[in-house]
Amino acid sequence: MTNVKLAIIYYSSTGTNYQLAQWAESAAKEAGADVKLLRIPETAPDSAIDTNPAWRGHVDATKDVPAVTLDDLEWADALIFSVPTRYGNVASQFKTFIDTTGGLWFNGKLANKVVSAMSSAANSHGGQEATILSIYTSMYHWGAIVAAPGYTDQSIFAAGGNPYGTTVTINQEGKMVENVEDAVKHQAKRTVDVASALKSGLK
Repeated sequence: MTNVKLAIIYYSSTGTNYQLAQWAESAAKEAGADVKLLRIPETAPDSAIDTNPAWRGHVDATKDVPAVTLDDLEWADALIFSVPTRYGNVASQFKTFIDTTGGLWFNGKLANKVVSAMSSAANSHGGQEATILSIYTSMYHWGAIVAAPGYTDQSIFAAGGNPYGTTVTINQEGKMVENVEDAVKHQAKRTVDVASALKSGLK
């Protein structure tokens, strides 16, 4: 059987979800997956980005990270999304990309993808769980198979205990409050394991 093909797709304004995606990439490669780390393009106007030096700095620093395309979704056996919370929902940049997938969905190209999601917010009750569940709602429409971490590893408790996917709180200095690296890596490995089992069973 060929290796699981995993696309780790993130949107990040100041770098948190980029870091989560990088941790996931490292763990997934260790688990034997063929991995693409892909960014969702920035759609906010410069007038908004330039009001926050950290936002501008991150946009400039990651401009060479490959942008996700619909071909990447079709290529992948599994997908990990990492997206910040916006008013208890997904960032508009992510939603804009998801709204372009209708053709793939219509032709059955997104069914049976194994998916998992991560998120971040400025406080612990700022919509972290709701954001992940919003992502999964779209995935159910695809006919995808959600590989939530549940409580399958002790690292999940250390990261705050979110069974839907790893989430992290960012303080006023832009630093992560919870220690989530191990939880992210466990979630990535679990996603690869589930995708591998499914891929083997579908042969």
